Amino acid sequence: MRECVIIDGVRTPNGRAHAEKGWFKNKRPDELLTAVYDALFARNPKVKPEDVEAVFIGTAAQVGMQNDIGRLAWLAGGYPESVAANTICQQCPSGMSAIEHAARAIICGEGDIYIAGGAEDMQHVPMGMALDMPPRLAQRYNPADIPMGATAEKVAELWKISSEDMMQMAYYSHQRAAAARDNGKFRNEIVPVEGEKEDGTKFMVDRDQWIRDNISIEAMAGMKSPFKPGGVITAALSSPLTSGACALLLMSREKADELGLEYHLKYKAGAMAGCDPTLMGIGPIYAVKKLLERTGLTVNDIDVVEINEAFASQALACLRDLGLEKNAPFQKTNLWGGALALGHPLGESGARIVVTLNNIMKYEKPEAKYGLATLCGGFGNANATLWERVK
Repeated sequence: MRECVIIDGVRTPNGRAHAEKGWFKNKRPDELLTAVYDALFARNPKVKPEDVEAVFIGTAAQVGMQNDIGRLAWLAGGYPESVAANTICQQCPSGMSAIEHAARAIICGEGDIYIAGGAEDMQHVPMGMALDMPPRLAQRYNPADIPMGATAEKVAELWKISSEDMMQMAYYSHQRAAAARDNGKFRNEIVPVEGEKEDGTKFMVDRDQWIRDNISIEAMAGMKSPFKPGGVITAALSSPLTSGACALLLMSREKADELGLEYHLKYKAGAMAGCDPTLMGIGPIYAVKKLLERTGLTVNDIDVVEINEAFASQALACLRDLGLEKNAPFQKTNLWGGALALGHPLGESGARIVVTLNNIMKYEKPEAKYGLATLCGGFGNANATLWERVK
């Protein structure tokens, strides 16, 4: 079979999804997505838009401004009508699912050049917008146990994740994200996009909005859970509402060599998995186990890990259950911070963590052979993808 390699990957800064305080409050999600399309072609002039076989974009909420956003953002950006697009939903893993679909198409020989990624605007398309849950679900699950916050509280209780360990994880997520920002580590992946400050002043946004420079464990300890009376999951231990877009340029290795393009990672394998939706955060346990079994590898073979921090409880439960890490500061996981600090634009995050993984393995861990990216998703969705350094 052919090999699929990452040529490039870019993302917008992650902005706060807020009508007054959000830097992208007056940006549409299709505009954010077109910005990353534009950047990929500007950075890779040997690749022409008309040469792209298809565009796969993941979005958790395909309603309103995000209805078939992959196709409509492509057309609104002035790109060729002849290039097909597919907007994909797997809830939070949607962007990763889009990458896997493109990689598998390349491996199968259906095309040589694909764009894959994700986008989500949680201000203009709020979580749960126009959602009409099947009434029959109530025959199988308690509807009150399905919302994200409730699942995070349940995971914390069942996996016995302490508040102290979760606060430590959040602290290091912000510390590492701030250090990565200040040291220019995100410079190769973030595409500056015009935004607005609270007073309406326009400026070029070149950094993630949610990173806290003054993160304090003492301040976190005084916060209360909005999800459950006497609960342990607070806003500081939850990924915040965010807007952003991300896309990767994927190519067959033969085509990349023909064009003289550089790459350092190839797609090794992927695995989707499902779990109890009232415990949605533990999905990566099943996805990663399936992935390792499929590839014949163990957790000891994995050199770099990116796990989306939807909630501190679920990320810690997954890392511990898999035997990857126990407590922050982590040795090989989320080295540049995670979603608790960077934000979580739902369908974008599965692509964002692959882009970050690609850059960590290129610039910070050039000796690493295998990189793993994984995340949970609403309604018990989960995904994991493995990337291998090319020889």
